[in-house]
Amino acid sequence: MDILKKLAEEFKLNAWQVENTVKLIDEGNTIPFISRYRKEATGELNDEILRDLNERLSYLRNMEERKADVKRIIEEQGKLTPELAEAIDKAEKLTEIEDLYRPYRPKRKTRATIAKAKGLEPLSVLIYSQMLSDEELEKRAEDFVSEENEVLSIEDALNGAMDIIAEQISDNAEHRKKIRDITFQTGVITSKATDPEAETVYEMYYDFSEGVSKIAPHRVLAMDRGEKEKVLNVSIIPDTEKIINYLKRKELDGGEHKYFDAAVDDSYKRLIAPSIEREIRNELTENAQEQAIKIFKTNLHNLLMQPLIKDKVVIGLDPGYRTGCKVGVVDGTGKVLDTGVIYITHSEAQKKSAAEFIKNLIKKHDVDLISIGNGTASKETEIFTAELLKTIPGTKVKYLITNEAGASVYSASKLATEEFPDFDVTQRSAISIARRIQDPLAELV
Repeated sequence: MDILKKLAEEFKLNAWQVENTVKLIDEGNTIPFISRYRKEATGELNDEILRDLNERLSYLRNMEERKADVKRIIEEQGKLTPELAEAIDKAEKLTEIEDLYRPYRPKRKTRATIAKAKGLEPLSVLIYSQMLSDEELEKRAEDFVSEENEVLSIEDALNGAMDIIAEQISDNAEHRKKIRDITFQTGVITSKATDPEAETVYEMYYDFSEGVSKIAPHRVLAMDRGEKEKVLNVSIIPDTEKIINYLKRKELDGGEHKYFDAAVDDSYKRLIAPSIEREIRNELTENAQEQAIKIFKTNLHNLLMQPLIKDKVVIGLDPGYRTGCKVGVVDGTGKVLDTGVIYITHSEAQKKSAAEFIKNLIKKHDVDLISIGNGTASKETEIFTAELLKTIPGTKVKYLITNEAGASVYSASKLATEEFPDFDVTQRSAISIARRIQDPLAELV
């Protein structure tokens, strides 16, 4: 594979852009460095394209290394044919390479390897040939009954031979690729509750199903978490009839062959289906995680890059019920001017006292904005603030709701203690809520 050419085609770039970028990566330059200081070499490629190109480059190189390893291992076994080598070279995914390698991979102890050790491989060849009737196979199976080999009956001999056939069918790369496609296109991913009576955050997934090809990434991650926490049982249900018909169409000669037919069914249900389900589940999870990171990146970018509100005196309100609403006032540079605690959800007397306290702060510090955290009791605090501002004639003060994520964690951190040694954790969170509308990037970072 010409990796540089493939990258140019996939990313719709000029050959020189890809060549220069790969050279810079191979020289040990980081993506941020290349994006900022080597624009002329890459043709102004942004950091997102560079990052995706680097990931794809790594994948393709790993794939080429794996191809070489697989061909070497098979060649050492003396089983590498020109056709197999060509199929490996043409593989475009790691899963395709592993499918081709599967028949030659050193196997752990399986039912098929045990059957082979008992000398049942010749019988499996007879069944696979589909040349004999069921009665003739049963008669020939008598020759393989042996106490020494622990084959105690005709049934034992036939079952062992079918185990060998099942593994052979399972190792067929063409079958696995087709079945993977059918499972992805027709499969339904389902989740069931381990305890339907339990109250958890996963209740919407207690009896849930959706097409594998259509399921949203966030649902995949939610089901993965529920399964990890042993709240859900998750599985993929494909169109089994379609898959079995495909295998029989490919493997059976059209006649009635009870034992071979049973081996095909066993191959799919015992060996192929669980393996394909694991592969698809892993692929869904990887794609969902990648999508989640992209969404997080976009949201974080939008949050951090909000326009600055310069030179405004801000009151920060960190809402709460039992512990009250924490108050922090900062000047246009973020310097703390005042702090306090008010109670707006208790008695009317306390609510009235809280209103007077905020009015005095507005007048004392010539406040421009009030920033209200969006956590517990935020709605009550918003209503209180709106009603309060109506009682101040001609006031210029406005309020807004601020995402308070991380404020409580920050307030109890070593950094906050060093920055505000004279304030307790509740006051620090209110200060942070005020500052984060002035300069989100500076405060949140």
